[in-house]
Amino acid sequence: MPDPTSSPAALATALRDTGYLADDGLATAAFLAMRMHRPLFCEGEPGTGKTALAQALAQVLGAELIRLQCHDGIDASQALYDWDFPRQLLHLRSLEASAAASGEKLDADAVEHSLYDQRFLLARPILRALRTAPSVLLVDEIDRADDEFEAFLLEVLTEHAVTIPEIGEVKAEAPPVVVLTSNRTREVHDALKRRCLYLWLDHPDLAREIEILHSRIPGIPERLASDVANAVRKMRQTELLKPPGVAESLDWARALQLVGARHLDVESAAATLGAVLKYREDADRIRAQLDTLMAS
Repeated sequence: MPDPTSSPAALATALRDTGYLADDGLATAAFLAMRMHRPLFCEGEPGTGKTALAQALAQVLGAELIRLQCHDGIDASQALYDWDFPRQLLHLRSLEASAAASGEKLDADAVEHSLYDQRFLLARPILRALRTAPSVLLVDEIDRADDEFEAFLLEVLTEHAVTIPEIGEVKAEAPPVVVLTSNRTREVHDALKRRCLYLWLDHPDLAREIEILHSRIPGIPERLASDVANAVRKMRQTELLKPPGVAESLDWARALQLVGARHLDVESAAATLGAVLKYREDADRIRAQLDTLMAS
């Protein structure tokens, strides 16, 4: 079996085998990120396949996918490590009980050392990725984190190592493949971007979206795949609160198949809109335009 990391073309073929269709630019960017041990910063609208790329890369490499979901207020302890305080407390009480039963005096230094043992360490996603080989670390929606977290992440991704004061340095034997995603709700700082390879992901064109539907939903009728891709493309050109992404296209096609549709018509589209549109205002707007949407 050819090495999927030997060339961009080999990687594109391997990704295609997982159901992820990568164009030349995407395959090249992912190939270079792996070969240069640089994070791949993927930016684009929601639903353009950023998260799915990390999942596909993990499958291609036979690596563990480790996901860090960013959110407002996330801090280093949630991303790196923490200590299991309840277990530490139970351990301390056990030591105290044993000492009281034997009449011995506890050695404070020895007790402290035993409390910060590896068995009480809770490895969060980044530490797990550094200690796991091979691994793909997905830092999802980095734009939702704050500046302080970006600065912390910058140091970790540059050194591929962290220092735990009670234990020492933990350095990756083999750097994880790192994929960062952003929906561009805010601008990520240049300092972080400079250390990454950049990739903008847009919605696929009509032909590629039809191909994706066939790849991910084997047996889908040609007419239905074409109708869904066309309708979703028109939705994206409409002023919606949340235009549908590829994931919604796939959900809609599966929903239509489940209700027995072989092609898209007004009745089946209206009945399954909840699979593709997630806001009432969007659904109301599209429902009023279904005749136009169905037109080729």
